[in-house]
Amino acid sequence: MMDIFQQMESEVRSYSRSFPVVFHRAKGSYLYDEAGNGYLDFLAGAGSLNYGHNNPLLKKALVDYIEQDGIAHGLDMHTRAKANFLQRLQELILTPRALDYRVQFTGPTGANAVEAALKLARKVKGRSNIIAFTNGFHGVTLGAVAATGNQRHRGGAGVDLHNVERMPFCGYHGRDADTLKMMDKLLSDPSSGVDIPAAVIVEVVQGEGGLNVAADSWLQGLQKLCRKHDMLLIVDDIQAGCGRTGSFFSFESSGIVPDIITLSKSLSGFGLPFSIVLLNPVLDQWLPGEHNGTFRGNNHAFVTATAALEYYWSGDHFAREVAQKAVLVSQRFKTIVEAYNPPALRVKGRGLMQGIECINGDIADAICRQAFARGLVVETSGNQGQVVKCFCPLTISEEDLCKGLDILEQSFAAVVEQKFMALKTA
Repeated sequence: MMDIFQQMESEVRSYSRSFPVVFHRAKGSYLYDEAGNGYLDFLAGAGSLNYGHNNPLLKKALVDYIEQDGIAHGLDMHTRAKANFLQRLQELILTPRALDYRVQFTGPTGANAVEAALKLARKVKGRSNIIAFTNGFHGVTLGAVAATGNQRHRGGAGVDLHNVERMPFCGYHGRDADTLKMMDKLLSDPSSGVDIPAAVIVEVVQGEGGLNVAADSWLQGLQKLCRKHDMLLIVDDIQAGCGRTGSFFSFESSGIVPDIITLSKSLSGFGLPFSIVLLNPVLDQWLPGEHNGTFRGNNHAFVTATAALEYYWSGDHFAREVAQKAVLVSQRFKTIVEAYNPPALRVKGRGLMQGIECINGDIADAICRQAFARGLVVETSGNQGQVVKCFCPLTISEEDLCKGLDILEQSFAAVVEQKFMALKTA
């Protein structure tokens, strides 16, 4: 069966090169190949399966809806499924957090949401420039990839990428450097060459960029800077949102209130394509149909998203469970790091979005290969692919979480041993 992929599928495929088996079934925290071998999943659809594979609660809601001949595709027409989602989003997520947003349903991907957010900011402010940050990742469509920092992704655009200024993320120049002060100086100086932008777009935790975390104080300062210079603040919560960092939104501990938020990935809770833009009502200046997309009405995703909100976000019990698991990951990662030369390894990230930074990408890749051979699917991130990244389902049992962490510990040990053996025989 592998031949068909070689013959028919584009060379652009990526994950299949790291995990060269044919997966056939999935349940909870496990993927199964055609031979029935189980693989513990610490990738979780790159964060699109926060509630695990084929979550039974969400699956039942979807199957019931399909069996009742519920609307599958509705463009932007009113449907009961959409109304139920909007009501639960307001009641369970926005109102308890004192947030007031309009909801724009965009095309199905996170990049669609980012494109809509950038386009709206430019329309409202009447300026073309956007500020994005070093190591940020916002998608690979042309507008989104212009705001993305990664050279490999930018190089695939085929055209010049304009109208984005790159600024240093929190800690980019070291712990003691005040990157917000640098930004303020550039924006305040009429001869700096940096035009006042329509908006700033930021990830609170940079997933693809290497699990770099923005401090709460830095986010608070960034919001003040946006207000000072009349810039909109866009938080890209596509990967870090929907509970991945412990709270539903990644920015909650900082107390900031973004002007615009983008959400996707685990919003549907079931791996179904779904993305939205949350926007301050005063920014809702679209003309009817001015920004649209055929697949912005995925009612199946509305159904599973509603079920996810009801089952997991009707109180704080789920967030507490995620926080407890995050502590366990932190402790185990600290143990792994301390077993070796501390400067060679570093724990990064927050919540169940943590990883271990290695000296280089070759070592991180070798660790992930060792892990896969032991039955664990895990990937890397970072500007050199140097961070081994734990992205398990938030619903994972403590037993399976410990099993996966054991495999990672064994994989780190195996790679370090191989490295020392290679030095001895060199």
